[in-house]
Amino acid sequence: MSVLTQMREAPSANPIERLLAATEADMAKVNALILSRADSHVEMVPELARYLIESGGKRLRPMLTVAAAQLFGKGTGSAINFAAAVEFMHNATLLHDDVVDESDMRRGKPAARMVWGNKASILVGDFLLGQAFMMMVETGDIGALGVLSAASAVMAEGEVFQLAKTGDLTTTPADYAEVIRAKTAVLFEAACEVGAMSGGADAEGRKALARFGLELGNAFQLVDDVLDYGGQSGTLGKNTGDDLREGKMTLPVILALSEGSEAERATITKALGDAEATAEQVVEVVAIMEQHKTLARTIDQAHGHARAAQQALDVLPESEMRALLSDVVEFSVIRAY
Repeated sequence: MSVLTQMREAPSANPIERLLAATEADMAKVNALILSRADSHVEMVPELARYLIESGGKRLRPMLTVAAAQLFGKGTGSAINFAAAVEFMHNATLLHDDVVDESDMRRGKPAARMVWGNKASILVGDFLLGQAFMMMVETGDIGALGVLSAASAVMAEGEVFQLAKTGDLTTTPADYAEVIRAKTAVLFEAACEVGAMSGGADAEGRKALARFGLELGNAFQLVDDVLDYGGQSGTLGKNTGDDLREGKMTLPVILALSEGSEAERATITKALGDAEATAEQVVEVVAIMEQHKTLARTIDQAHGHARAAQQALDVLPESEMRALLSDVVEFSVIRAY
């Protein structure tokens, strides 16, 4: 019986745990590469980089790269480099985001900027990006390098667009959809696409995995934006209501502002972008969201993207890995409940 079959039959294992088990051997190589490439003769670089890298993230994006390669099974090992590069790109973005958002917490502990300062966080993020591109180049796969390079540019655009929309009461659901596509979903898309490429996928398989990753990334971010208001403190490794205090125009806020009464809009607007907004103010805003069902409707949209991600896999032959990836999509939405 294969490892995948054993994990699928284990009732106590959720899909992420099963994906961890299925990719364990390759992810051990990815993790070793990540730690080695985080090294530097400048002492602060590995200290800060490893502080973030080892802080408990599940490394879902690089796992998807490895899983996509395994799905096609004709690779030469380049998925290891691509997976490590994807994780470095993700962590660089986190370092930069925490400076931009002035965040105090990341993954349940003080953000790196709170320990080493903003300047060091920005510069070490740049170091991680540089290492990511070096690992891509070492594969000699120009096509995959192009996919990840393009994703890096789009992610930066997404962050700038989100910054421009911070506290902007005219932000539309379409604006929001573009923000989450660019800042989050595109990296999921690229991670899955280069995994498929490194696994020897044909054009149809590559397209299927890219679509799968994009839709999964959209669903993932929609759920995160709900959890910021609907989860227990610590669920996301940050304080409930942080998005509100940072003035982020996420879908639950956009819908509540568009449909709320004048008094409700005033309550939301008063707290939006106020770093000192109290827990009571957050509760008031959440109550308005519940009144207009904006959290539930955001989850409905996440379910729509999740179904699209699963449907993207339908063109591929049935396999244990295909089924597991489909389960991972479902679990990414269920975690909101």
